[in-house]
Amino acid sequence: MRRTALVTAGTAGIGGETALGLAAAGLAVTVVGRNAERGARAVERINATAPAHPARFVAADLASLDAVRSLAERITTEGPLTVLVNNVGAMFADRRDSVDGIEASFALNHLSPYLLTELLMPSLQSGAPSRIVNVTSGAVGVAKRTFDAVEPPGGYYGFHWYGRAKLANLAYTLDLAGRLDGTGVSVFAADPGGAATDMTDGTLHDPRIVSPGLRLLWPLVRRKFERSTSGPASVAAKPSIFAATDASLAGRTGVVIGPRAQPVAPFPAATDPRTAEAVHRLSRRLAPLTAG
Repeated sequence: MRRTALVTAGTAGIGGETALGLAAAGLAVTVVGRNAERGARAVERINATAPAHPARFVAADLASLDAVRSLAERITTEGPLTVLVNNVGAMFADRRDSVDGIEASFALNHLSPYLLTELLMPSLQSGAPSRIVNVTSGAVGVAKRTFDAVEPPGGYYGFHWYGRAKLANLAYTLDLAGRLDGTGVSVFAADPGGAATDMTDGTLHDPRIVSPGLRLLWPLVRRKFERSTSGPASVAAKPSIFAATDASLAGRTGVVIGPRAQPVAPFPAATDPRTAEAVHRLSRRLAPLTAG
């Protein structure tokens, strides 16, 4: 059976390098993104390496839950899926809403991959042994750990809200691994560590993304951000590629792959079943599996 992979936000940066690595591993890769021109370049780059199967681009704006549903419907009709890499993510200096009226960071970093994963479950089960790889971040360490509502109390600080959305997704990832254990669908989180990408270019230079207390230390905080996001995307993609393809992970699930492309201990707050349940309640309310 031909092995297939879907990589969201796969037209450039870490996602682009991930797609390239999966194609090199013999998978037929579908690259998802918003921009058709960038998608065409990504596919051309992959296919120039003469992969076993040609790559393709599918346009979808994953900030829209209806677009996520449409994408899932299309992929489901095409048959089994071997690998799903939820690489999509974004950080914002200013608070903004998605097209669904949901705070954009939470919508894009958690609800979009959550909904896509749940809707593609039949395809992943048909493609078993299959793998789900959700891209996480060290920013989970600065997150508010309350998920009673999409927006926690207090002001909007992009880095912390990004971390909270990533924490929600990591808690979901680890809980999903437990729920799917024994089904042939393995679930992993991959932490790229950081790289010079479109997301980190500019956003991490704005002191508004951190809380007032950290702004007092902004010169130090900014230097740390710059160091942690100065590496190449090709290196940052290695954890995702490892999680999606490495034979040493066969039969394993619920593993976090760290920036060195090796298993690491999960962030403790993400393993709390109360956090996972709160995230589930909020996710089901904001992103129902069927529209309307």
